[in-house]
Amino acid sequence: METPRFIQGVYSFEGQGLERPVPLRPVIGYTVPRDKRAQLIYLRAGNATSELIYLLLTRDGQPMRYFPIGAKAAIHVPLVIVEDIPPESALELSVGAPEGVRGLATIDIGLAEI
Repeated sequence: METPRFIQGVYSFEGQGLERPVPLRPVIGYTVPRDKRAQLIYLRAGNATSELIYLLLTRDGQPMRYFPIGAKAAIHVPLVIVEDIPPESALELSVGAPEGVRGLATIDIGLAEI
Protein backbone atom coordinates (compact mmCIF):
# COMPACT_ATOMS: atom_id res chain seq x y z
CA MET A 1 0.00 0.00 0.00
CA GLU A 2 1.41 3.39 -1.01
CA THR A 3 1.38 6.28 1.43
CA PRO A 4 1.78 9.78 0.00
CA ARG A 5 4.18 12.16 1.72
CA PHE A 6 4.60 15.85 0.96
CA ILE A 7 7.21 18.49 1.65
CA GLN A 8 5.59 21.88 1.21
CA GLY A 9 6.30 25.44 2.21
CA VAL A 10 8.03 28.73 1.56
CA TYR A 11 11.72 28.65 2.45
CA SER A 12 14.32 31.39 2.64
CA PHE A 13 17.92 31.30 1.49
CA GLU A 14 21.02 33.40 0.99
CA GLY A 15 23.19 32.35 -1.93
CA GLN A 16 26.82 31.44 -1.37
CA GLY A 17 27.56 31.02 -5.09
CA LEU A 18 26.19 28.65 -7.71
CA GLU A 19 28.98 26.19 -6.93
CA ARG A 20 28.17 26.13 -3.19
CA PRO A 21 24.60 24.98 -2.52
CA VAL A 22 23.36 25.70 0.99
CA PRO A 23 20.43 24.33 3.00
CA LEU A 24 17.13 26.17 2.76
CA ARG A 25 15.77 27.70 5.98
CA PRO A 26 14.21 25.96 7.73
CA VAL A 27 16.15 22.86 6.68
CA ILE A 28 14.19 20.45 4.47
CA GLY A 29 14.80 16.79 5.17
CA TYR A 30 13.05 13.45 4.93
CA THR A 31 14.21 10.01 6.04
CA VAL A 32 12.67 6.92 4.48
CA PRO A 33 11.23 4.66 7.21
CA ARG A 34 13.25 1.52 7.82
CA ASP A 35 10.42 -0.79 6.72
CA LYS A 36 9.60 1.18 3.53
CA ARG A 37 11.14 2.44 0.36
CA ALA A 38 10.20 5.71 -1.27
CA GLN A 39 9.83 7.22 -4.72
CA LEU A 40 10.03 10.87 -5.70
CA ILE A 41 6.91 11.49 -7.78
CA TYR A 42 7.03 15.22 -8.57
CA LEU A 43 8.57 18.53 -7.67
CA ARG A 44 7.02 21.96 -8.07
CA ALA A 45 9.00 25.01 -7.09
CA GLY A 46 9.03 28.76 -7.51
CA ASN A 47 11.85 31.29 -7.36
CA ALA A 48 10.98 34.80 -6.22
CA THR A 49 14.41 36.30 -7.01
CA SER A 50 15.57 37.99 -10.20
CA GLU A 51 18.42 35.45 -10.56
CA LEU A 52 18.67 31.85 -11.72
CA ILE A 53 18.80 29.40 -8.82
CA TYR A 54 18.69 25.62 -8.55
CA LEU A 55 17.47 23.12 -6.02
CA LEU A 56 19.70 20.16 -5.23
CA LEU A 57 18.18 16.98 -3.83
CA THR A 58 20.76 14.81 -2.09
CA ARG A 59 20.46 11.25 -0.82
CA ASP A 60 22.77 10.42 2.08
CA GLY A 61 24.87 13.47 1.22
CA GLN A 62 25.29 12.62 -2.48
CA PRO A 63 23.65 14.59 -5.32
CA MET A 64 20.56 12.85 -6.67
CA ARG A 65 18.74 15.50 -8.76
CA TYR A 66 19.30 19.11 -9.82
CA PHE A 67 16.29 21.34 -10.56
CA PRO A 68 17.16 24.72 -12.16
CA ILE A 69 14.60 27.50 -11.71
CA GLY A 70 14.75 30.68 -13.78
CA ALA A 71 14.50 34.19 -12.42
CA LYS A 72 11.01 34.95 -11.06
CA ALA A 73 9.86 31.62 -12.47
CA ALA A 74 8.36 28.31 -11.45
CA ILE A 75 8.81 24.70 -12.52
CA HIS A 76 6.73 21.55 -12.38
CA VAL A 77 8.68 18.35 -12.86
CA PRO A 78 6.56 15.20 -13.06
CA LEU A 79 9.26 12.55 -12.77
CA VAL A 80 8.94 10.05 -15.58
CA ILE A 81 11.91 7.99 -14.42
CA VAL A 82 11.06 6.99 -10.87
CA GLU A 83 13.67 5.12 -8.88
CA ASP A 84 13.37 3.39 -5.54
CA ILE A 85 14.96 5.17 -2.62
CA PRO A 86 16.11 2.53 -0.11
CA PRO A 87 14.97 2.31 3.52
CA GLU A 88 16.64 4.73 5.97
CA SER A 89 17.95 6.96 3.17
CA ALA A 90 18.19 10.60 4.21
CA LEU A 91 16.99 13.13 1.63
CA GLU A 92 17.86 16.84 1.93
CA LEU A 93 17.12 19.82 -0.28
CA SER A 94 19.62 22.65 -0.79
CA VAL A 95 19.70 25.71 -3.02
CA GLY A 96 22.43 27.08 -5.23
CA ALA A 97 22.22 30.81 -5.90
CA PRO A 98 24.62 33.62 -6.82
CA GLU A 99 26.60 34.90 -3.87
CA GLY A 100 24.67 37.37 -1.72
CA VAL A 101 21.30 36.75 -3.38
CA ARG A 102 18.60 36.53 -0.73
CA GLY A 103 15.21 35.16 -1.56
CA LEU A 104 12.34 32.80 -1.06
CA ALA A 105 11.63 29.49 -2.76
CA THR A 106 8.20 27.91 -2.77
CA ILE A 107 8.50 24.11 -2.60
CA ASP A 108 6.00 21.30 -3.19
CA ILE A 109 7.49 17.80 -3.35
CA GLY A 110 5.45 14.63 -3.62
CA LEU A 111 6.85 11.28 -2.48
CA ALA A 112 5.30 7.86 -2.20
CA GLU A 113 6.26 5.44 0.57
CA ILE A 114 5.91 1.84 -0.51
